[in-house]
Amino acid sequence: MPIVKNLSRAVSQLLQSSGCGCGISIVPVRCIGVSPRQVASDASFHSVSFSESDHPRVLITGGLGQLGVGLAKLLRKRFGKNNVILSDIRKPADNVFYSGPFIYADILDYKNLREIVVNNRITWLFHYSALLSAVGEANVPLARAVNITGLHNVLDIAAEHNLRLFVPSTIGAFGPTSPRDPTPDLCIQRPRTIYGVSKVHAELMGEYYHYRYGLDFRCLRYPGIISADSQPGGGTTDYAVQIFHDAIKTGKFQCNLKPDTRLPMMYIDDCLKATLEVMEAPAEALSMRTYNISAMSFTPEELAQEVQKHVPELQVTYNVDEVRQAIADSWPMNFDDRNARRDWGWKHDYDLPELVTTMFSFLGSDSRIAQAN
Repeated sequence: MPIVKNLSRAVSQLLQSSGCGCGISIVPVRCIGVSPRQVASDASFHSVSFSESDHPRVLITGGLGQLGVGLAKLLRKRFGKNNVILSDIRKPADNVFYSGPFIYADILDYKNLREIVVNNRITWLFHYSALLSAVGEANVPLARAVNITGLHNVLDIAAEHNLRLFVPSTIGAFGPTSPRDPTPDLCIQRPRTIYGVSKVHAELMGEYYHYRYGLDFRCLRYPGIISADSQPGGGTTDYAVQIFHDAIKTGKFQCNLKPDTRLPMMYIDDCLKATLEVMEAPAEALSMRTYNISAMSFTPEELAQEVQKHVPELQVTYNVDEVRQAIADSWPMNFDDRNARRDWGWKHDYDLPELVTTMFSFLGSDSRIAQAN
């Protein structure tokens, strides 16, 4: 203990006066979120590069949402089970917990998140924690905290530790004054939901950190994502998932959007493929840091007609939710994704007929197993 005390005293004296007689200046710390930290004004960060024998160490925040579990599965096949850590603030199902590393991570706890990155030697971070459109409108303060303050924590940690950072954006990043058919990568963005506002903020902050500090920030604007692996989670485009569950379970579906509401959509496998491809793309191939990606665009009526080819007895009614309809009416009808296709070779695999067939092949088999049991 005397040694520790003497060492502590020596360090204290050293901090009070340097050997050259110059006082050590204390730099004010900029606070964002819940913990103090700073990015030096002259900092310059660079993403970690990997040789062919190396793999990135990956952290996925908000991992129990619609995309996190599927992305973890894809990345574990690519980089190895133990190199991909799934995280969330919720308790995972057994199959998720035992499929690979899972930890508790609260993006609003800067210190905890920083420790996770350091202790696990993280090099790639996929930031999926967010409150979606309809849910965010019901709780704006929480959406502001999660979608904006949480993002600030992630950006600062990614910059400090030289991470390659992916943050998804959305069709919700556009508003009623944006061109809707098609919507290009660069145009007016004036969303009218806290979800959309927070995503525009994420796009601009990520690009700022890239140009200011050299952060390797990458972002894709997702269309509505359709998946058989997850239940609808409060998004405006969730009707396109719900219709399959209702067709199998009850044969009746009530849509909360107008039958002619056209929105861009994508099957989850295409979404995950695009995410991995843009993360693996050489930095010099990227002409921008935020890209539109698209696969198909359809209306509830067109989707119902395709579903009825598999379930002819499906009865479809419309009970329009004014909040969700207003959101959908402000979003793009079609995405222009030519820059993604040109810069890093993006190409989708699923159109509407393939999407519907694939969804029923998954959900239909699960339903038959359940009925047999």
